Amino acid sequence: MSKAQKEFNRLTKRIAKLEKTVADFRDAATRLRQRVQDEYRPLQRQHNAHRAALVCLLDHAHDTAKLTKGERAKIADLIGYACADLPRLGFPEVQPIIEKYAGPPPTEEEDRELDKQAAEMMKALFSQQFGIEFDPAADLSTPEKFQAYVGQKMAEYAEQERQQAERRAQRKKTPKQQAAEEKKQAEEKNITKAVRTLYMDLVKHLHPDREPDEAEKIRKTELLQRVTTAYEAGELLTLLRLQLELQRIDQSHLENLAEDQLKYYNKLLKEQARELDEALYLEQMDLSGFTGKPYYYTPTPAAMDYDYQAQKAQLDAKIKQIEADLQGMADDPAAVKAFLKTYKIPKQGPGPVMMQF
Repeated sequence: MSKAQKEFNRLTKRIAKLEKTVADFRDAATRLRQRVQDEYRPLQRQHNAHRAALVCLLDHAHDTAKLTKGERAKIADLIGYACADLPRLGFPEVQPIIEKYAGPPPTEEEDRELDKQAAEMMKALFSQQFGIEFDPAADLSTPEKFQAYVGQKMAEYAEQERQQAERRAQRKKTPKQQAAEEKKQAEEKNITKAVRTLYMDLVKHLHPDREPDEAEKIRKTELLQRVTTAYEAGELLTLLRLQLELQRIDQSHLENLAEDQLKYYNKLLKEQARELDEALYLEQMDLSGFTGKPYYYTPTPAAMDYDYQAQKAQLDAKIKQIEADLQGMADDPAAVKAFLKTYKIPKQGPGPVMMQF
């Protein structure tokens, strides 16, 4: 086989594999979302209900049991910070208890300092990702002012890009550039012509108006819809498969296509493979938004299932542990001290503390 024929065969195999990969990933992601709703969310609700019960139990112990200063500080941290998310998770009844231990709200000066720190972090992020240069004199003291400033800068850069593109388009092309552009246009025209030839052959063969048999007319109508969808999407491989399926061509015909025709087909097949790669990436990113994990963490259905099973097992273990803790402290007040021994107040750091409680 020639180099073009080998490339054609390689691309058709790769596209078939990518199509299956995308379809399998999409189906697995749909199943995962359903399992999360049916299985995982009820467990989360159960776990949070136990946490709310623990808040009430620890609050009572704080006020009535003989505890050390350190033990009371642990209860305050557990309730005021580790369980501060419970009201927004559907347990508003513990809000007064949480407020009791949450400590005083930040002062205006502390709020301003936090806003300043957040603005500096966002400046660094936008400078790195978008190349925005921030004016030292710009007022970025509030999130609203920061957003307005960034929006203005992005609009200015977009306008500069548009003007540069216009200037590039107005420049006189060199003979070499002109020849390259004409060659590209000719190739695109030939690619379009090659695909349209496939399409028209299938349309003529499948046209339902020429079919007297009603059942066959329905079948051809459905096939024609597939052909039209594939043509509009530029899916060359789908059109070739339909030709094989309808015995308009055979495998040997595909393997012995003319070099010029193969060249045009290969360009289109490369584009189709690129689009499938992008589709897979978008599916992975969409799932990443749902799970909160990097897209490469669960790149396959098998990895997706393994991660889900591990997360569910971890949550089951948490539920069993907190149930045992609640039962133990209800039966024996001294068990509160034993429970508090296992808890360490997190040290203050530059980032948020992720509580596994």
